[in-house]
Amino acid sequence: MENIKIEFLKDIELFSSLTDDELLEISHKVVVKEFSKNELILQEEETNAFMYIILLGKVKAVQTTEEGKEIILAIHQAQEFFGEISLIDGKTSTAAVVATEESLVAIISKDNFYSLLYSQRKVLENLLRILCSRLRESWNRIHILNFRDAPQRIRMLLKILVSENGEKTADGVKINLKLTHQEIADMAGLTRESVTRVLNDWKREGLIVIARSRHIVLRDRFFQKA
Repeated sequence: MENIKIEFLKDIELFSSLTDDELLEISHKVVVKEFSKNELILQEEETNAFMYIILLGKVKAVQTTEEGKEIILAIHQAQEFFGEISLIDGKTSTAAVVATEESLVAIISKDNFYSLLYSQRKVLENLLRILCSRLRESWNRIHILNFRDAPQRIRMLLKILVSENGEKTADGVKINLKLTHQEIADMAGLTRESVTRVLNDWKREGLIVIARSRHIVLRDRFFQKA
């Protein structure tokens, strides 16, 4: 089991600079659990006790408004991690985390998290670099709310997703996330109907392509259009 953990941990940015021996040394601090689709992984009151690393699958961080509307704050997929901020400042997050498909997740307790930081300088350096990158991404997401109309919000969101999960292909830049119209709406603060209308318009104009796998491919003209 430890060897399997090591193979997974090698692909996690937080541990990517560690040697096999160093990974073996920390592997016992990591507990691996399976979660079914729509299963709650993390409740709000638990967010300052553990951090989570997605080994396989995809999850979403969600917040529910007083009116009962679900707002997606983030979507995390394999090789990403979350929850480390709450371990550092001790405060709980206002979001819950739910698996959107069958997922394999590694869990690290607060004590083991600090043990890793104190014993492995490389992990601490990686964490600082990653947190700086996430701060810049957060500024970009806040910028979405400055736009009033739906096309501008969706365009900005897709550009952010490209910077985080984009892959250059012969047809354009593919966003390596399977997104439903509802998920895009929840991230952009729009209705699903508005998202569907805008995406259909862009498909007709040849600005984007929706693959059978639900991946969105942005054509070159998408980036050229003001």
